[in-house]
Amino acid sequence: MLSADQFLKAHADGIHVIDTGFHRPRFDASYLLVERGRGAFIDTGTNHSVPRLLASLDAVGLPRDAVDYVIATHVHLDHAGGVGLLMRELPRAKLVVHPRGARHLIDPSQLMAGARGVYGDEEVARSYGEVVGVPAERVVTTEDGSTIALAGRELRFIDTPGHARHHHCIWDERSRGFFTGDTFGLSYREFDTDQGAWLLPTTTPVQFEPGALRQSVLRMLSAQPRQMYLTHFGPVDEVENLGAQFLSLLDAVVALGHAVARDPRRDALLREGLAELYLQRLREHGCTIGEAQVLDLLAMDIELNAQGMGIWLDKLAPQ
Repeated sequence: MLSADQFLKAHADGIHVIDTGFHRPRFDASYLLVERGRGAFIDTGTNHSVPRLLASLDAVGLPRDAVDYVIATHVHLDHAGGVGLLMRELPRAKLVVHPRGARHLIDPSQLMAGARGVYGDEEVARSYGEVVGVPAERVVTTEDGSTIALAGRELRFIDTPGHARHHHCIWDERSRGFFTGDTFGLSYREFDTDQGAWLLPTTTPVQFEPGALRQSVLRMLSAQPRQMYLTHFGPVDEVENLGAQFLSLLDAVVALGHAVARDPRRDALLREGLAELYLQRLREHGCTIGEAQVLDLLAMDIELNAQGMGIWLDKLAPQ
């Protein structure tokens, strides 16, 4: 077991970033908010992440019964797979989840079946384990604009479809930042350059909707946030520049999809096209990492993003 200082980093405004250990270092984050002796987790990682989350409470001196909320941005397993197991250790915590996702965390059977369909039985067992359900009486659902208070600190929820229809983002007025889940994309620290962070939209299965995603991002940008707290990975600033980068790349991804939609080699062309698009944008960003290493770091994203785009294109096809 690693010591907490190896995966826990204090940020401003009582926000702590926890590297959940999923997939590789600095890939998947959970956030622990601490306000006047009370706590809330935003996203949890997987079952395998729970020991790190509990150790983080110990490291900041917060008792387990001082956690009031566990918040899932959406129910994909790298964000919410550990929710049920974590809740067993937090006697006073309520789960806060989008109304479209609540039933899947109360009874995870359909969620697990969907994950096995995407990843396969062996990978789900290895990476996620068996997701534990949460008693319905401990679940609170949100609606667009609803709020909760953590020791008086207001957290506001906005409905943000596009990556998933069961996705909300959380506005924290104190830090003037959004906890974005996957709606504001992925930004891996390996790709930071003198130009700052680099961001890509995630189009993973099965509910990628580019028009809705664009509107969700524009809505968040209209609040003029100082920070975006990404699950993949960590806080980023220069939000206006990143937003423009995101929308430009989203347009390019959509254009790629339409260009290959009717080609018999569509799925392979999507993978190849995404790889080339990411490499091109990273070169423009000043990234000096070798091509082979870039493709290795992005291999899982390329595969899953291509799958999600294929499902989106299938839905557009005439019946």
